Amino acid sequence: MSAILIEGSHTLPNVRRDFPEWHHGRAPYVFWALDVDLPAVRAQVAQAGAHLDGFLLDGYGRQPHVTLDLCGFPSVIPGRSDEFSPFLLERQCSALCAARIPVFEIEVGRLSSFSSAPFLTVVDRAGHIAAVRACLAVDGQPRLFGDYVPHVTVGLYADAWPVAEVGAKLASFAAGHGTFCRIERISLMAYQPSEVGGPLSCLADYELASGEMRWHAALF
Repeated sequence: MSAILIEGSHTLPNVRRDFPEWHHGRAPYVFWALDVDLPAVRAQVAQAGAHLDGFLLDGYGRQPHVTLDLCGFPSVIPGRSDEFSPFLLERQCSALCAARIPVFEIEVGRLSSFSSAPFLTVVDRAGHIAAVRACLAVDGQPRLFGDYVPHVTVGLYADAWPVAEVGAKLASFAAGHGTFCRIERISLMAYQPSEVGGPLSCLADYELASGEMRWHAALF
């Protein structure tokens, strides 16, 4: 069992509502991630979610993914710190191309938890996730602040549950074997900020083998 990354005596509750004070009517919210929406990973997430039934907020619908770094809200001329322009994506793609990061493998495994959400751990023995994140950082500074822990979110806690109770529940989970995922691309994903835990869309994929950025939807 991995260490449980929960501060304090209780989990942090999540609520299902719009947060206009954050998004100010802007959409979508964009970020870089590894797409691990595979049958085996979906099964792991579903099994963990069923095990934690009663603890989680209903209606979490995001596909399995590993968040790498944030972009924010797209804007041709950014006026806020949480906005970004096409120039940011150009710099990031150029850095990825120069780094020539190869296709790599990660393992999605055990159940653990942050204060606000349980997750499946991600093991990257060769350190390629760190290399990708270095390319996405702006002047050496990632937009995703805090200590970075690669993970696949299972859901969001619905209430302030006692950590001892949650920890015991997590410890009783029969994890089984992890799932090895071959990572061939880095995905630019987005979600509607008015939907808590709403589904993700894939805007583009950076192909590691070819160094090409393949767009699936217009952004600017």
